[in-house]
Amino acid sequence: MNFSFLPIVLLLFKLVSYATISDGSTQESYQIEIPLGGNTFQTAGAQPEKISEKRIESWRNIDSEFSIYVHSNQKQTISIALHLDSQSSAIISLSVNGKSEALSFESDSEAIFTKKKFELDKGYNQIILRRVAKKGGDIFLKHKITLLSDKEFDINFVEDNIDNRFYWGRRGPSVHLSYTYPETEDFKWFYNEVTVPNGSDPIGSYYMANGFAEGYFGIQVNSESERRILFSVWSPFKTDNPDEIPKEEQIQLLKKGEGVYSGEFGNEGSGGQSYLVYNWKAGQTYGFLNSVEPDGVGNTVYAAYFMDPDVGEWVLIASFLRPKINTWYKRPHSFLENFAPENGYLMRMAFYDNQWLGDADGNWIELTEAKFTGDDIAKRNFRMDYEGGEGNGGFYLKNGGFFNKKYELNSLHLRISTDKPPVVNLNSLP
Repeated sequence: MNFSFLPIVLLLFKLVSYATISDGSTQESYQIEIPLGGNTFQTAGAQPEKISEKRIESWRNIDSEFSIYVHSNQKQTISIALHLDSQSSAIISLSVNGKSEALSFESDSEAIFTKKKFELDKGYNQIILRRVAKKGGDIFLKHKITLLSDKEFDINFVEDNIDNRFYWGRRGPSVHLSYTYPETEDFKWFYNEVTVPNGSDPIGSYYMANGFAEGYFGIQVNSESERRILFSVWSPFKTDNPDEIPKEEQIQLLKKGEGVYSGEFGNEGSGGQSYLVYNWKAGQTYGFLNSVEPDGVGNTVYAAYFMDPDVGEWVLIASFLRPKINTWYKRPHSFLENFAPENGYLMRMAFYDNQWLGDADGNWIELTEAKFTGDDIAKRNFRMDYEGGEGNGGFYLKNGGFFNKKYELNSLHLRISTDKPPVVNLNSLP
């Protein structure tokens, strides 16, 4: 007997369920459960609420608004179920693409299904939850909402918390540009220019300009009042705790610029870190120059310089010595990431222009090709709001904001040659 049809039948039974609607009737539905922990953001409210890996932990304030984002691969009609876990009563307004319904929860409610049908557009959709009336105290939503339809449908979202993916998913997809270069030659210098467009600089953004095999160099938005120029080098000792690094494998600070903080970092590997608190501005183009050079006795020296056109001279951020390595500049790259999970629903973007590699004698070659890649969250299509490649004659990276993407991962891109190598006297650098 041929049993080839069995997997299809089993899959169908896994998808079909009977859902009780708020009026007590039932309907046969395809359903998909969306975990709140990796897909929910507080998008309005004067006071911050708490979103944990399990659920919306607090909803104290009447002006607080939460948004759940899903990417639909086709137009789709759905209904939605909210699951309450609270001793308080509340009225919650649920909105999708301009259509709303108010759901009334009593203290003993567990799940309420919408009577209205909502339309999902192809691409990203925002499901907005607002508290219309505050009957009692704090309320809690359970770990999921449920989308239901009478037709099979396909959506993308952060599906699971394996390897802490709810945290990484709320941060959003990190994206990278890897520049094509002649790997058989020895290069000491890498030059790059970065421009962050106005309005594309939310808190938590890191616009990494000059990456190399052992570290990175770029600018951050750390708070409403603080921005930084950050330069870090990983230790050869693999750990997320800098206190575990043996002395002989620690990154050594050789010199730092005026006002520059230096110390250690951990959690994503460990090593030496330096940063200058500096109020860089969106809409302004900044130059980045750094070097990697063997010291001749089995170590390598790294240095980073920043150019603000308003100042008109190169500023030393820091120079470090990394033990147990003998290398020149390898893997020139840039990336864009968000390190504030609560701001993962906001869009950030940067243009990367005029990349050059230079040897120890100051001979420059221009880099005009880059490969666009993404992190695990992007590769799994858990988050699809990422983009990168050629733009405005140079390269660009973009993520967050739940926009619908343009370019695919692992695509190659060419920018227009500028034929304008960096104007810098390498012998006079601080």
